[in-house]
Amino acid sequence: MTTTLESRHGWEPALSVRQVLTLERVLAGEPEVVAGAGQLDRPVRWVHVAEAADVGVMLSGGEMVLTTGVLLAGDEAKQAEYIQSLHRAEAAAVVLGLGRAFPAPPEVMRRAAERCGLPMVVLHRPFPFAELTEEVQCRLVRRKFAAVSLSETVRTELTALITAGAPLQRLLDEVARHGGCPVVLTNLAHRVLATAGERSAVDDVLRDWERVARQAAACADDGWIRAELGGRGERWGRLLLCGYRGEAATGRLLADRAAEALVLHRMLGGGCAPSWEEESAQSLLTDLVSGAVPARQLLPRARAAGLPVNRRTFVPLVVLGRAPGELDRVLRLLGLAGLVAELADGRAAVLLSLPRDQDADTLTAHFAARLRAGSRAVVAASAARTAWDDVPAGLREARHVADAVADSPAALDLPAVVRLKDVHLRGLVRLLRDDPHVQSFAERELDGLLGEAEPELLNVLRTYLATGRNKSRTAQLHHVSRPALYRRLEAIQARLGVDLDDFEQAASVHIALLAHDAQLR
Repeated sequence: MTTTLESRHGWEPALSVRQVLTLERVLAGEPEVVAGAGQLDRPVRWVHVAEAADVGVMLSGGEMVLTTGVLLAGDEAKQAEYIQSLHRAEAAAVVLGLGRAFPAPPEVMRRAAERCGLPMVVLHRPFPFAELTEEVQCRLVRRKFAAVSLSETVRTELTALITAGAPLQRLLDEVARHGGCPVVLTNLAHRVLATAGERSAVDDVLRDWERVARQAAACADDGWIRAELGGRGERWGRLLLCGYRGEAATGRLLADRAAEALVLHRMLGGGCAPSWEEESAQSLLTDLVSGAVPARQLLPRARAAGLPVNRRTFVPLVVLGRAPGELDRVLRLLGLAGLVAELADGRAAVLLSLPRDQDADTLTAHFAARLRAGSRAVVAASAARTAWDDVPAGLREARHVADAVADSPAALDLPAVVRLKDVHLRGLVRLLRDDPHVQSFAERELDGLLGEAEPELLNVLRTYLATGRNKSRTAQLHHVSRPALYRRLEAIQARLGVDLDDFEQAASVHIALLAHDAQLR
């Protein structure tokens, strides 16, 4: 893809007509724009000195033509045709040195240039054209070299990151470093999938994302540069440099090189890697759960990611036993707005965003029922939140409920949607498991069994307490006879120094065991 990309996409680093006119050597000739003033941002690919009346046949487009007009003096038809031929050849501008041939700007040429939209500049002082051609050509060569160097540097660095298995975010960070501006990756619906760049600058872009997306789609100037992402005739995303401050051609080059790398990254990911949409949701929900970033700062990201946030009810959920892709499909099937992300240990976080005039509990139960149809799934939920700032606490509560459910015996009869009130003592112990007083209590109560090389007695105690001290059920689950179980219970009581027939002592040991098990997860 390196051979003709520059020529096909207009990446030739060029000076504009306006920039050429600001050069010190040009200013010495006292330039005056007499026509085409609205076209001064045209790119100048080359400077050509020519006195031939038919110079247009020698041009390939983008040249600034320098002339004294000596062969045009006295012939208005030739003057008009001269301008027409430059226009047909797509010249960037014509510069006429005033002197013996034309002591003043020729009106015929000026009117013709104005009609064509061709910038026409006259020099009021004698000017050595050779100096201008040398100056501009040197600058263009230096720009071309810098562009090629940037192109290869970006390609090499991004390819190395892809080869090393770097995640999408690392690639975007590198693009933002080269661009010195926020970088936004979107799907075709303008939904933000990932961002990179200085956090405050990115937040400014996302805060008014709908306007920014429209601006970028309507105009590629003013530093808003985009590159399409796709392959095999299909487009599936866009990369946007927001407010790039360098040359537009260089920005386009950077955007296109980055787009090539992102397409390669996606292709190499195949079907085993999470999609960019999944990575986007996971990043946002992970930041919400962790609390590392204040929820208010994450609001622009959520809105730009396509989550409705204005006057909504948010229901944080954690689901056990279902993959994120399946959860996303159920959301779409039910017409529910939400984000899904994979957590650790087979859990997935879901953040529902519901209209405030709809019953959140009913819709949540409906979602859970569809998940449980055909196979068992556990949906842990916190109370619905109407304030975005309360969402992180809700997600942490739902995760806590899911963890408590995971610790519960498999035979526990759970409702379709499990809430904090459904996990009882087990939930409370999990909340307090990191408290040093609770840890010390657990170690003190279970001290006689924790040092055992063989955890059989601890397992028997766990089953005995979980079954409500049912000896027959415990013996059955451990495949031992009743007398054998009695001997093991006696050994447990002796080691712990407790009487398990005493309710208070049994409850104390049970709480200690719950705390001990919670610390292991």
